[in-house]
Formats: sequence, C-alpha cells, structure tokens
Amino acid sequence: MGKSEIIVKAEELVKSAMKGNDASHDAAHAFRVRDLALSLAHEEGLSASPDSILIVEVAALLHDIGDYKYMRDPSEGKIVEDFLVKEGVDESIKTRILSIIKGMGFKEEVGGLTGSTHHPEFGVVQDADRLDAIGAIGIARCFTFGGSRNRVLHDPNIKPRSDLSKDKYMNKDEQTTINHFHEKLLKLKDLMKTKAGRRRAEKRHKFMEEFLVEFYEEWDGRA
Repeated sequence: MGKSEIIVKAEELVKSAMKGNDASHDAAHAFRVRDLALSLAHEEGLSASPDSILIVEVAALLHDIGDYKYMRDPSEGKIVEDFLVKEGVDESIKTRILSIIKGMGFKEEVGGLTGSTHHPEFGVVQDADRLDAIGAIGIARCFTFGGSRNRVLHDPNIKPRSDLSKDKYMNKDEQTTINHFHEKLLKLKDLMKTKAGRRRAEKRHKFMEEFLVEFYEEWDGRA
C-alpha cells in the first residue's frame, strides 16, 4: 500500500472518529496540526527522510483520536493502533507513531514526561499541536471548549491553580475558561521542543497576552 493511500485513509478516520466533537477538537483541528507539523518538519530538516515525514503526518492527523476528554467507550483508546495494524504499517514506524501520540499531551508533561528521550518527529508534532492551542485559533478553541462544558468565562474569586499535578490538571471542576490561559496556554511558548516551533510561538503568545489585557479591562469596566 502506498503511503499516500495511508494518508487518505487516515484523513477518513479523522473525519469519522471526531465527527461528534465540539469545534475545539474536531477534524479541522487535526488537519491544521498536520499542516503545521509538516511545515515545522521541513524547517527542522526532516523532509529528507520519507519515513520521518510519514510518521509526522500520520501522528499529527491521529493524535486526538481516543482523547480522554471525548472518550465515550474504553475501546476508543485502541482505534489508532488497530488502524495502523490493519493498514500494514511497518512495526518500527507504528511504534514511533503511537509513542508520539501517547506522550505529547500537556498532562503528560506536568506529570513529568518531558519528551527529552523522544525522536525528532515527536517535537515537531507536539509543537504543532501546541501552536494550534495558542494565538487567535487557540483563543477561539479555548472558549469553544469552555462553552461546550458550560464553564463560566471568568470569576475573579476563582484563582488559577499553580503547581499542577497530572491528576489536578485533568480535574477541571470549578475552573473558568480564562484560568486555562494561566494554567496551560501561556506556558506553552517555553515548552516548545523545536527552534521552528519556538519562533512561531512568539507571535501567538504575544497575541494572547494582548487579548488578556483587553479582556480584564473590559471585564472591570475600564475599557
């Protein structure tokens, strides 16, 4: 089976598996992350290796299938692995794709997994996902997700949590959408793994900071 056919089938899987998600984690998100990851891979010099590009593209496309936030059935956690096996993906490539997907989440990083032992493709895919979580798109996604969970926009009496463990991060009871900026989104710039990712994150990070200044002024009636 040619690699292009694998990509086509991966795109079809993304559309079907993520169909019921809200717009913060839908197929469009996966496709944006794929495009970002391929762009970063070229900047980082990975384009000379067809295997690396395949790993980056497939991992980026499938990274949110089986996400704990949307899982309706435990069997969904095996969708990606079952797909790779069915499509006859080489064992070493399959292992690297699954390793990227398993370790790229923010909850893993606050849990102590830094990604330092991962291969170059890992940083490219993780940075792409994190770039889509910040900037203008990141702001839109943040409020979309908060709205889908009926969270309040902001409550000055609910302070952002510090020193988050993995369990605390995953437990979002009583949290506001604005606090997510302080608990995660504003931290992502300094957690980028690639030079290309860090460079792109600067502009998006600055846009979020400016947004928050305006938000607080408007909230307090000062603007």
